[in-house]
Amino acid sequence: MAMSALTDHSLESLRALLQGWGANPAHAATLLRHLHETAGRFDPADLPIGRTLIERLRLELPSRQSSIAHRHRSADGTEKFMVAFFGGGAVEAVLMPSHRPDRAAGCISSQIGCAMGCDFCASTFGGLERNLTAGEMVEQYLVLRAGAADAGRRLSSLVFMGMGEPMLNLDAVIAAIRRIAAPEVGGIGWRQITVSTVGIVPGMLRLMQADLNVHLALSLHAPDDLTRSRLIPANRRYPVADVIDALRRFDAATGRTCTLEYTLLDGVNDSLDHARRLAELMRGFRAHVNVIPYNPTGVSVSGTVYARPAPERIEAFVQALRGGGVVAHLRRPRGDTISAACGQLQRRSSPAVIIGPGGPQKAEAADGQTRTGSRTA
Repeated sequence: MAMSALTDHSLESLRALLQGWGANPAHAATLLRHLHETAGRFDPADLPIGRTLIERLRLELPSRQSSIAHRHRSADGTEKFMVAFFGGGAVEAVLMPSHRPDRAAGCISSQIGCAMGCDFCASTFGGLERNLTAGEMVEQYLVLRAGAADAGRRLSSLVFMGMGEPMLNLDAVIAAIRRIAAPEVGGIGWRQITVSTVGIVPGMLRLMQADLNVHLALSLHAPDDLTRSRLIPANRRYPVADVIDALRRFDAATGRTCTLEYTLLDGVNDSLDHARRLAELMRGFRAHVNVIPYNPTGVSVSGTVYARPAPERIEAFVQALRGGGVVAHLRRPRGDTISAACGQLQRRSSPAVIIGPGGPQKAEAADGQTRTGSRTA
């Protein structure tokens, strides 16, 4: 896809473009810093870069390539944004207020749809449409940064945990991380970023070798291959032992504490025996376990209707993990009333009018689905 917006550029590529235009390449850092500081609400006329460059930027390099098609806010303060791209398609991104009044966390997508087929996740409905570009991921980050600013908060952490499998679009994900985190342009910082995966081992190792100083989260959801393969088809290729080994290698090489995400499904993976087996799997490993009570998504791909376990069963599972020496956290549902919680993100079918470089146009319908409901992680 040809570069079409400022968000498509890294510092290096923008310097090269400006130099090709006969402009001062040092303006690249100024432009990208202004893009971040204004959370994408960018006007080159606000910068001391010369009228000729300002006009050329306006004509040839718009700052954005997307628009907010829908924005929903839940009672707990969680906001969900549908970001529609001028190049076609749309994804959902989520902004969650922190317990600190001045901060917020964000969740962005790496693909439109998802090919992983995880049985309890709404993102897999309709399959995979396409990979996102690095610029389209940066756009989501800027949308969330602006949303946080609107609420008087600062976006202080970001997870690639929305729609899609980041390890299957890793080149673009890494490029997006480099742009989003870069301190020289006012980015969020490396340690504030987490990348989530269902356990694509080659991608986990490539992310480790990229040496980005980011965190890694593994969507495990079961401690044994029989149960996990039922829930996550990718487990048949990358079984539990292999993904845990890759996670341990990532931890040893980077020094970044990893996270295991574990969605509790009533009667499927929530027994005390499952908890004990998970604790055994974690022995000698400092990773944290996020226990996530299932967020309803309706009928699954396999035709199953999953349910959230009873509160006492959830508490017993968490206590069993802690009793086994595991650092376990219970994630309270956030945004589930607007289908913004873990496992509920999905493209919607209702088109919206968006303003693109060529003026008003209809956003491409995301798919034909009407079910509410990214991959749980």
